[in-house]
Amino acid sequence: MYVYPDAQYPDAKAVTRALEPDEPIILNRPHAARRAARFFVEKFPGKVLYAVKANPAPDLIQVLWESGVTHYDVASIAEVRLVREALPDAQLCFMHPVKRRGAIAEAYHQHGVKTFSLDTVEELEKIVEACADPETGEPASDLRLCVRIRVSSEYSELSLAAKFGCDLTEAPALLQQARQHCDWLGICFHVGSQAMTPFAFVQALDRTRAAIAEASVVIDMIDVGGGFPSIYPGMEPPPLEDYFAMIAKHFEALPIAYNAELWCEPGRALCAEYSSMVVCVDKRRGNELYINDGAYGALYDAAHVGWRFPVVALEDDLIEPLEDFSFYGPTCDDADFMAGPFALPADIQAGDYIEIGMLGAYGAAMKTGFNGFGNAQVVTVADEPMMSLFDGSRTREASDNVVSLR
Repeated sequence: MYVYPDAQYPDAKAVTRALEPDEPIILNRPHAARRAARFFVEKFPGKVLYAVKANPAPDLIQVLWESGVTHYDVASIAEVRLVREALPDAQLCFMHPVKRRGAIAEAYHQHGVKTFSLDTVEELEKIVEACADPETGEPASDLRLCVRIRVSSEYSELSLAAKFGCDLTEAPALLQQARQHCDWLGICFHVGSQAMTPFAFVQALDRTRAAIAEASVVIDMIDVGGGFPSIYPGMEPPPLEDYFAMIAKHFEALPIAYNAELWCEPGRALCAEYSSMVVCVDKRRGNELYINDGAYGALYDAAHVGWRFPVVALEDDLIEPLEDFSFYGPTCDDADFMAGPFALPADIQAGDYIEIGMLGAYGAAMKTGFNGFGNAQVVTVADEPMMSLFDGSRTREASDNVVSLR
């Protein structure tokens, strides 16, 4: 067994040879997160907020900060506390549209949060009351409010159109009311996770235009939210530069303040390439592999939304052609099942190791201790992610980005 003295391994194979792990191991690639952050900071035509929920690991948050990401989309008071402790000077924006009054008050009075999203009059009233001076009752004079509107998720792999956002018929009145309580007013939306065409943002910005025109109020910021895709088997999006160009073009045509800001809130796109995971095959039954992580661990998305992560076998002596496999996780539940398909050598057996890629987004963040499982050592590796949007290989011409209406 070889132990790497600097605690950084060349790749997943080196990890398995050195550690021979019985439990899953998370492999982090700080260089990949750093590259993704620099890509957004340098190329997106506005301000970049990291959506902390995608992966709240303090080490990752620090890497993003050092790479130029200064604003953070926090969706709970726990995330507010976490990021404020890690980054005392970061700008925190509480972008969950439904918040507890106590969470709002703590965020504003204790952690310096000034920016809050909302999608109802009730939430607006709650924010105004919670941020008022506790002794005098005087309303806060420095609130930055963002009205979230509902937009379509039809071009995204995971919808976010049902839970949050006011309807276009409600937005004008809510914008007018919010304007009375702040000197800085924004509009935000979310096109859904893993938007596979820039046209998703065009549709949303068209709805934004209609809301502004009807409300006739000054808008200081447009937040196009998240939805910027990563690359997975069967999901290969256009280059992100195409998204940025389309967003910039339609943002510039909006009837907003001359100095209005443009924001985005990438989560998956900033951190998906940050992590992968090594698992061990505990049993093979036909083309079903029983592995030691699953639906209650880092593979939640593979089980519950059918996400196909890239996989590779780590044994050098596996020589058979690839076949499609499904996975069972380690718990006692039948629901701990990942249909895949995951292409691996046909001669893979119990005791072999597999690397599962692109788990930096939502993977490690979703792990639980259900049924006594959930432990995972974390190590750093130096090789490239299994798939990447930021390694210079994505050179597709914008003219090839044909939108398929469905």
